[in-house]
Amino acid sequence: MTNEAAVWHRLAALLPPDDAQVVVDSWGIGEQEGGLELLVSALLQHQVPIDETTRAEIAVVCEAWGMWPLPLEPRLSQCPGSGTTSALHLIENTASTPLPATTVGLGEQLVLVPWTSCTACGQSLARIHSREPWGMSLRPEHYVILNTDQGTIRRLFTQGSGWDALTELRTSCEKPELAQS
Repeated sequence: MTNEAAVWHRLAALLPPDDAQVVVDSWGIGEQEGGLELLVSALLQHQVPIDETTRAEIAVVCEAWGMWPLPLEPRLSQCPGSGTTSALHLIENTASTPLPATTVGLGEQLVLVPWTSCTACGQSLARIHSREPWGMSLRPEHYVILNTDQGTIRRLFTQGSGWDALTELRTSCEKPELAQS
């Protein structure tokens, strides 16, 4: 289980002290959505380089608070990369690439949205959304880790378990550097 408050403080620490304090204070008063807006805006404003693992973690926090993919995905993708090697990679423009969930043996009323890939082991994390008359549901119904061949499910997670799914992707990889950070 991820301690979201600890992650929040670690992400805020990427920022200059004054901005970091505002983000931490947002968490403390229950204004997570505003804090996430401030976090991503300050990362962009100060051109703070972030690695792909951090980018994926920010995406999970944003989704947990209803800020993913909109409004923060487009802005987070503009943040400069750190240039460091990271096996996890956030898949950009995820809302534009849904696949039928039947490709991995799930129901016809579901769509699969690739979200994060692991270049070290080839597994990926995807969100499963239900089909709605207007498109796909705003919040995922499930998360799924797909095996290297992308055609088989290794593990299915329930709604609201994005952290658990990301942690599983990181720790299930045979590459020890992924379990760190």
